[in-house]
Amino acid sequence: MRLLHTMLRVGDLDASIRFYTDVLGMELLRRKDFPDGRFTLAFLGYGDESANTVLELTHNWDTSTYNLGDAYGHIAIGVEDVYGACERIRSSGGKVVREPGPMKHGSTVLAFVEDPDGYKIELLSDG
Repeated sequence: MRLLHTMLRVGDLDASIRFYTDVLGMELLRRKDFPDGRFTLAFLGYGDESANTVLELTHNWDTSTYNLGDAYGHIAIGVEDVYGACERIRSSGGKVVREPGPMKHGSTVLAFVEDPDGYKIELLSDG
């Protein structure tokens, strides 16, 4: 078994695709409309789905916002330099919601950014 994807429902698919590609550097792997079901799926990631876990964005055509709830946590992305990644994200129009620094009660350096729908993405040094 292996983890295939994580699905997020998004209100503005084009804005979300721009964020994940332009700000976080993912590649749009595939996108398909399902007119009978009134939804679109877009799959993004850092490599081919055959070898990498990817992100599935689901846009229900008749829904523009979602209540994120309090059970969802975050997506984590490994980066070489958390401080540098935050600067690149901020200069690309991304929103840093927890500045880079040590984890509370630990030494791991991390930061959090937020996508257009308010989903949190944790940045962790992968070194």
